[in-house]
Amino acid sequence: MKLEKKKTLLQRRRWRIRKKIVGTAERPRLAVHFSNKHIYAQCIDDEKGLTMAYVSSVAKESSIKANTEGANALGLQIAEKAKAAGIESVVFDRSGRRYHGCVKSFAEAARQGGLQF
Repeated sequence: MKLEKKKTLLQRRRWRIRKKIVGTAERPRLAVHFSNKHIYAQCIDDEKGLTMAYVSSVAKESSIKANTEGANALGLQIAEKAKAAGIESVVFDRSGRRYHGCVKSFAEAARQGGLQF
């Protein structure tokens, strides 16, 4: 029962955030998702429905874990790939999670890598 309530509250937060955040070709949405084992991040143009840059910790050569150090490393990687795709500034979508811990570490690393948001 508690798990269902937690999931519905998380989904409501996601919907509330997504009402306000929209990615465009000039300023795509940087969506980040944290599971228990992996981290996924992508720059999305919502007008066309395209993913412009994508990075995750699932790759075989990747030794990144879903913790603050891994979030820091992945933030730098997504900044690199976004710069290569010609993206300078993004809108940050934290997917209903608090701006704390891994999310904060990821965002600060992406800023350090050169993305503006």
